[in-house]
Amino acid sequence: MDITGQRAGLYALISRIFLSEMDPDTLSAIEGMESFNTFFPDYSRWDIRNITDRKTLVERYLNVDYTDIAIMHLIPYESFYTTEEAMIETGGANPVVSVYNEYGYRVDLDRARVVSPDHIGVELEFMKILCEAQQKAEKAEDEKAAVDIKEIERGFLKDHLLRFAPMYLINVAEQARTPFYKDAAKVALEFLLEDYEYLSGR
Repeated sequence: MDITGQRAGLYALISRIFLSEMDPDTLSAIEGMESFNTFFPDYSRWDIRNITDRKTLVERYLNVDYTDIAIMHLIPYESFYTTEEAMIETGGANPVVSVYNEYGYRVDLDRARVVSPDHIGVELEFMKILCEAQQKAEKAEDEKAAVDIKEIERGFLKDHLLRFAPMYLINVAEQARTPFYKDAAKVALEFLLEDYEYLSGR
């Protein structure tokens, strides 16, 4: 797979992990990835994982942890970190909405089960869609379009995701109770920083 396709795949993976609770089928797919042991080293060795069926693992451990790190105790919304009031901006005044509108991206808040379009999982999904558009341009040998999309990606990372995601992910890595979410937070943080360097030509 080309590098743009790999980037799209990673954005899709971390978006799914942080967007909603886990389910047994998705967990099975994650555990079946070629890079599973690399991305989830502590989770792959977790004693509880190795003696528990996936349904129980999801319901008793992972989804309880997700509730803690995404709903109850930690806040995965950009506006919470970037506004003076530390409030989640749920309306059209949210700066990320204008970016989505400019590129025709619509967020179904009910389907995504989030209260605002600046949720980390939604922003990661937007990056995945941009990567897929870049990949399509590259396959069509439209170099100008591919370069333009990469600049949009870099700008979105700089102006949105990197303004809050590192703080949130560091907190998840420290406070999550399961190795699954600790590993996922570390992978996500490392990838976002590396992708920004890649897009910046460093």
